[in-house]
Amino acid sequence: MLDKNWVVIHPELCKGCGICIEACPQDVLKFHEKFNTKGYHYAYYIGEGCTGCNVCFYACPEPETIEVYKKGYVMQENEEVVK
Repeated sequence: MLDKNWVVIHPELCKGCGICIEACPQDVLKFHEKFNTKGYHYAYYIGEGCTGCNVCFYACPEPETIEVYKKGYVMQENEEVVK
């Protein structure tokens, strides 16, 4: 069970457009200094402050790039939240 809200952004699916970063009302998403294999600076969650509002999820134009897990989420067997 998660003890806080958590955002997972899959680096290889992120195109580095920054829409999620601009949309986040809590300002908890940033561009990573590294590039993914496609040559994009990908977005990442800083690790604190997510309210679980899902704005980043809905703003992202790339399907399945962002996952938002809310506090109390019970993970399924063999499921892991990447931190």
